[in-house]
Amino acid sequence: MFYIEIRHEELGKYRYIKGKDRFVVEQKAAAQKKQWDDMWERKQFTELSRYEKIAKQVGLQNKKEEARQRSDEAAEALKALDGILLHTIDFDDSIDWDSIKDRSYFLEPRPKEIDQVDAPVKPIESQFTPKFGLFGRIFIFVRRKKIKEAREKYEAALSAWQIQNKEIEEKNKNIRDNNYMSIRKWEERQRAFDEKRAAHNQAIDTLKEKYLSKDVNAIIEYCDIVLARSQYPDYFPQQYELEYREENKTLIIEYILPHISILPTLKDVVYIQNQDTFKESRISESQINRIYDKLIYDIILRTIHEIFESDAIQAINAVVFNGWVQFISPATGRVVTSCIVSIHTTRDEFSEIHLQLVDSKACFKALKGVGSSKLHSITPIAPVMQMDKSDKRFIDAYKVQDGLTESTNVAMMDWKDFEQLVRELFEKEFSSAGGEVRVTQSSRDGGVDAVIFDPDPIRGGKIVVQAKRYTNTVGVSSVRDLYGTVMNEGANKGILITTADYWPDAYTFAKDKPLTLLNGGHLLYLISKHGSSARINLGEAKENAKQSS
Repeated sequence: MFYIEIRHEELGKYRYIKGKDRFVVEQKAAAQKKQWDDMWERKQFTELSRYEKIAKQVGLQNKKEEARQRSDEAAEALKALDGILLHTIDFDDSIDWDSIKDRSYFLEPRPKEIDQVDAPVKPIESQFTPKFGLFGRIFIFVRRKKIKEAREKYEAALSAWQIQNKEIEEKNKNIRDNNYMSIRKWEERQRAFDEKRAAHNQAIDTLKEKYLSKDVNAIIEYCDIVLARSQYPDYFPQQYELEYREENKTLIIEYILPHISILPTLKDVVYIQNQDTFKESRISESQINRIYDKLIYDIILRTIHEIFESDAIQAINAVVFNGWVQFISPATGRVVTSCIVSIHTTRDEFSEIHLQLVDSKACFKALKGVGSSKLHSITPIAPVMQMDKSDKRFIDAYKVQDGLTESTNVAMMDWKDFEQLVRELFEKEFSSAGGEVRVTQSSRDGGVDAVIFDPDPIRGGKIVVQAKRYTNTVGVSSVRDLYGTVMNEGANKGILITTADYWPDAYTFAKDKPLTLLNGGHLLYLISKHGSSARINLGEAKENAKQSS
């Protein structure tokens, strides 16, 4: 399993992408980044255009037109929300495999070769033949002098030519080298472009082949592509996590819904000429509440419709949609993620619905969906289907932290007590988000010592923990074992916590992987954070081990 965490700080967007095929994960991450970059570019262009329009209108005394345009934009924004469900009716959601292949061409022109400098003409000795006058023909010494002067001029010209010719040859050599390097680099860029395009298209072909053979991971990838293509307003989170259960052909969608606070509320804008100001009118709180509730029901029905309609191989008999909302709790000031809607529906019962005619709330209720009667109140509910936490390895928990004192040397604790301590600490870390921590039977074999079930649909999931009550520095082999366990368990992340520390190669291996390494200092910090005191003395623990043996 491969993981990539991507963010777009300007838009405030975040997504955690995972998959079995590293190349496909990278391609999806690159596509998501490009989509966000395009969103940001459009937003910047819109804002810049608006400022330019305002400046122009001020100059032309046409502020009433600006007010009208802003009113039209506000009306369009509200209309777009109202049409969320109907937007999908006339759109074929199934994937055309050829359409998602890279058909682009390498458009960078081949570099033009720089012309070489012409070589200077080599002087010819006959060009310097002296001419003799009357005295030259009569007196031999005059002839000799002129012959000598001519010879000297020729040699000087030849020497100058040789110097100039050498300089030009050197210059031409540099030109040839530069021509060669520029063309070679261009060819390398062209080859890299072609190879990347070919690899992308091969990955699409491979995904198609696996999907048609009903490979579980390919089905998830396919559904991910379907939902990623679904067009929503740029300010929607549009984040989700997918799980496919092959035994009953059920797709579970953990979907982050927009919070009511991000919806547009502007109704119209009027220019007050005598005050030289713009007056904005906004829809009422009751109106925005009604819009929000309808929007959530529309998103649910639209998402389920997109999945069933695109399911070309009939791999999905049922869909579970759990809708989550992230918001800042006014009570604690912390980010809270709550499930506010949940529904389970089958293909057969959903196929009987005519989406263009239904009232989305009534349809949701008829399908036995679960949610508050007022979704805008953000009332948490229990999802109709949750992560399977059954694991026969789990054992009963008991408290250890209450017995810690400042004199307790954690490095000398009993193995089982140490693992229970780790469970307690992580349970307190994750309890605020509704997480659950379970301890497995002690085996000391490098397996799973504890499992964290984090309900957060994006950052959370299954997290495996290994606890090492070691007195020696932990090497890279233990970190490799943890990574293998993460893969085997199908977990989202792995945490290794020890009373000692790690060698540099262990940190290097963990880099860019879904692994977190916590040393003795981190352990003592967690103990202190959650109201207890203890110490770690590795030397004392080593000496105690010697005496015990």
